[in-house]
Amino acid sequence: MEQLLEGFPVVTEIPVAWGEMDALNHVNNAVYFRYFETARLDYFSHIHLMEDMAVTNIGPVLGDTYCRYKLPVTYPDTLLVGSRITDVKDDRFTMEYQIVSKKLQKVTTIGHATIVMFNFGTNKKANLSETLLQAIANTRESVA
Repeated sequence: MEQLLEGFPVVTEIPVAWGEMDALNHVNNAVYFRYFETARLDYFSHIHLMEDMAVTNIGPVLGDTYCRYKLPVTYPDTLLVGSRITDVKDDRFTMEYQIVSKKLQKVTTIGHATIVMFNFGTNKKANLSETLLQAIANTRESVA
């Protein structure tokens, strides 16, 4: 399964909960966005983004998000969600996600999101800090 998440520097393990199933007996489509959110916050922790935000008052907001469902997931299962940053601009970056089912041993879902940096003091977009840019670069290099 490691090869299915090759190139993803942060992998988050998420157990599927019974309550995430819908009437069609698979994980509801909206739940995947919570999985992505959990993986995104895990990645942010890895690069110390939230600690940086506490000092600068500049932090991430979700600009857009996308999900492609490849295989249905059912309970019980444990998912591995790989996350990585694929593109960096002055004021935003793109994150990519890949979900692998331990039970199926396959990729079940892929997604991406645009994260925009926002100054919560001025209520305006902001550029990524040099500290954050370096942390992203270091994380990307760790899988190269």
